[in-house]
Amino acid sequence: MRVAHFVQGYEPAIGGTEYLIQRVSEELVNTFRDEVTVYTTNAYNCEAFTNPGTKVMPAGEEVIKNVRVKRYPVFNRLSPALNVAQKVGFRFRLPRNDLIRTAYSGPLLPGLWSDLSRVDADVVAASSFPLMHMHYAGIAARRSGAALVLHGGLHPDDAWGFDRSVIYKAIAKADAYIANTTFERDFLLGKDIEREKIHVIGVGTDPEKFAGADPSIVRERLGWQDDPIIAFVGQQGGHKGIETLLKAMPLVWRQLPEAKLIIAGSRTNYSAVLDGLIEGFGPAEQKRVVMIPNFEEREKAEIIAAADVFASPSGFESFGITYLEAWAAGKPVIGCRSGAVPSVITDGQDGILVDYKDDHELGGALLELLFDRRLRDTLAANGQKKVMENYTWKIVGDRFRAVYSKVVS
Repeated sequence: MRVAHFVQGYEPAIGGTEYLIQRVSEELVNTFRDEVTVYTTNAYNCEAFTNPGTKVMPAGEEVIKNVRVKRYPVFNRLSPALNVAQKVGFRFRLPRNDLIRTAYSGPLLPGLWSDLSRVDADVVAASSFPLMHMHYAGIAARRSGAALVLHGGLHPDDAWGFDRSVIYKAIAKADAYIANTTFERDFLLGKDIEREKIHVIGVGTDPEKFAGADPSIVRERLGWQDDPIIAFVGQQGGHKGIETLLKAMPLVWRQLPEAKLIIAGSRTNYSAVLDGLIEGFGPAEQKRVVMIPNFEEREKAEIIAAADVFASPSGFESFGITYLEAWAAGKPVIGCRSGAVPSVITDGQDGILVDYKDDHELGGALLELLFDRRLRDTLAANGQKKVMENYTWKIVGDRFRAVYSKVVS
């Protein structure tokens, strides 16, 4: 089967969707001997789509682990003007403001636009909304006569990003839609998308990589051998709940002054807010928080392994791949009662859910887990079982391939 994947970034770009499409692409090539071409940008993250000063990688074509990758340069010089237009349109609900927001979100890829007629595939698949390349994929599928599969990664609580009629019109025209969770499926049913078109799959992880990581490596490097450690792993985005996590730490320190916090993930413009919060701590408390902005994929497993509790109190996620990684490492997780997360974490069974931006409830949940080893072990074991039964890359790759085969046949 010839597969064309459209995605906002690809290795070494960092992000949940980027990694998902990388691993699915590799599964298709190595397990099914499919021919996979990835159409993507030269951006390391989505900031490059709207910020002309953001660092990017070279454009061009290469083969990575038997996957053909074509990177197109991002055009962002219109971003300042589009930003003003989309703000006015969204605030006053002007007609077609969803199109202006989509143009502003990008990625604008003039080079890819000229190549859309040359896409040669049996199935065109794209991830994720609300970005512009999703609509490029629809054009490529129509021009080539290929089947079209969309994987949206919707965050319905983000009205600016996902209250766009252009998204749901595109989904209605697709041959199939892959949802990450039952929450996302039910949301689309409310948008009159046909039930038989929607396939709930989710994302995956490598259980053996995380289960086998050595927890002592990071602990010894930081000098925190026997201290209780809380970890967050993910981009330092404004919706990720890191600010709430920092505000919860003084509550934890009142009862467990030896508790430590690791915040691991690439920096964004929002990182300055987090820096300010840490600088507001006293000298002793500042030493209990470590930021790790750059790390290899191998180091991610070591960071999670070092933790006693994994906390990602995000306001909205289409899934939350780091919960799987923490479970695979045998760690209990904390998430929020928001968006799709309750479809992933079963409260009290394999994790704890708290209200978004509630630092008092988050602090209480952290203390409960840090003081109760038996509860930590129970939640972690249940989460690990969930991963092994539903969310290995082999399982996820097989499920994506089954959807592709269905629409092609």
